[in-house]
Amino acid sequence: MKPSISVIIPAFNEAASIANVLRDIPMDLVQEVVVVDNNSTDQTAEVARSNGATVLSETQQGYGFACLKGIDYLTQRQEQPDIVVFLDADYSDYPTEIKDVVKPIIEGDHDMVIGSRVLGEREKGSLTPQQMFGNWLATRLLRLFYRVRYTDLGPFRAIKFNKLLEMDMKDQTYGWTVEMQVKASKHKLKTCEVPVSYRKRIGESKISGTVKGSILAGYKILFTIFKYA
Repeated sequence: MKPSISVIIPAFNEAASIANVLRDIPMDLVQEVVVVDNNSTDQTAEVARSNGATVLSETQQGYGFACLKGIDYLTQRQEQPDIVVFLDADYSDYPTEIKDVVKPIIEGDHDMVIGSRVLGEREKGSLTPQQMFGNWLATRLLRLFYRVRYTDLGPFRAIKFNKLLEMDMKDQTYGWTVEMQVKASKHKLKTCEVPVSYRKRIGESKISGTVKGSILAGYKILFTIFKYA
């Protein structure tokens, strides 16, 4: 039986890119796309809605807040999805590769799959030096403290919905992705990485594009790793 797949896309001021993202999602594979408008001041919500997405509003700023809003919505549905895919709204990921990210879950009975930008083909300059260093440090700390091997904390990922609910995710901002990888280890989930392509985002990053964002993200990622150790 074909599994049901939902996509959650947190979005903050991504009116210039969200239509491209939604256009490229393979809807023969995906049942519903949920865009969580995270207090945008542009037309993100309107563009997403006009391109067929279910649009939710989360006024509390933060990547984790937006993800939690999407999860809560799916939890309330009468028919919950089998798999949830998380995808960024800036068009840096290739939505067509959703099929590759969910494949190990569908065919190999994995619980969670991380799309690794480090293992995949990257456009020059798409990952900033601070992102590369942050990934390097965080993945080595994950290996040291939790004995798990990752190359990336990439936001493009898929997970069985029931396993995601068991994790009881809490982080509301920058620590979301690493919290999921830490808790996957603690719950002894079967996980893997697959290479994904990556390009320069449309518009400026709210995190790696600023010194303040990079510092806050780095602090929160390290805090989260040590918190659960």
